[in-house]
Amino acid sequence: MACLNDREDVNSISLTCLKNLMEKYKVSPKQIGHLEVGTETLLDKSKSMKTLLMSLFKESGNHDVEGVTTTNACYGATAALFNTLNWIDSRSWDGRYGVVVSSDVAVYPKGNARPTGGVGCICMLIGPDAPIVIDPIRSSFIDNAYDFYKPDPRSEYPLVDGHASVGVYLDALRQCYDTLKRKRAPQPLSYNDFSYFAFHTPFAKMVQKSFFTMILHDAQLQAQGKGEVFTKEFVN
Repeated sequence: MACLNDREDVNSISLTCLKNLMEKYKVSPKQIGHLEVGTETLLDKSKSMKTLLMSLFKESGNHDVEGVTTTNACYGATAALFNTLNWIDSRSWDGRYGVVVSSDVAVYPKGNARPTGGVGCICMLIGPDAPIVIDPIRSSFIDNAYDFYKPDPRSEYPLVDGHASVGVYLDALRQCYDTLKRKRAPQPLSYNDFSYFAFHTPFAKMVQKSFFTMILHDAQLQAQGKGEVFTKEFVN
């Protein structure tokens, strides 16, 4: 679990992370044409965090940078990544890099949920000839649920129904997996086709529940004669 001191906030850690990215990989601010932030930590209800990050571009004179802050619990950075990929795939791409900043400060009141909080920030440089290639086929599941929300702007603490939240996540995972299978048809798809999975990890058992949700889905399809047979390695 990570925490901030009283001299840091979501803006300062985002500035540090972006500055480190540009310095480490020798990326000039002039080489960046799209900058998008994904977060659920909102300090200002109007000014985008992306606007603040533009202070790192001022000296270079590059103010022609598209993108805003996408605010959404857990999914904000994923949406920011998809938006940046869509920009590069579109006619609007001018050959420059896209950058995605994923930054959050998650805090909870005293109680069972507090240990699941934390703080972190990562930056992703998006462009051609990258070592990680994003599959163009992807699936999403968006629904309305009241398992996690922040209705009071005067409080940084969310209202959380932990049991319901786990159920909402696992249902969304099943739906996404099923949609991905349909989009890949007629090519079959099972867990055997993946090298690894990245799941939401507020606690360790969440990863176990998520993985076996996919295994169970494949087992049910196999029982119906619609899926692949499990590998010997998994059975062992």
